[in-house]
Amino acid sequence: MTRLTVTAKGQVTLKQELLKHLGVEAGEKIEADKLPDGRIVVRAAPQNGAITDFIGCLSDPGGRKLTIGRINEIAAQGWARSK
Repeated sequence: MTRLTVTAKGQVTLKQELLKHLGVEAGEKIEADKLPDGRIVVRAAPQNGAITDFIGCLSDPGGRKLTIGRINEIAAQGWARSK
């Protein structure tokens, strides 16, 4: 069991081992549910990302641009090799 200290502001910092167990990284959210017996349950909050958050994440500024046709060719070659 891990013991945590409550600050004067009523805040608690989760230790890295607990965050790792939850699969949570810096900047991500967690949820805490109050149970009737005085306990709480803490879990990673679901990611509510939008497609606009994803667009451009694979871009390589100044890199070579691929057409949809070329992407399809590369995917087909990879698929053929995996059989």
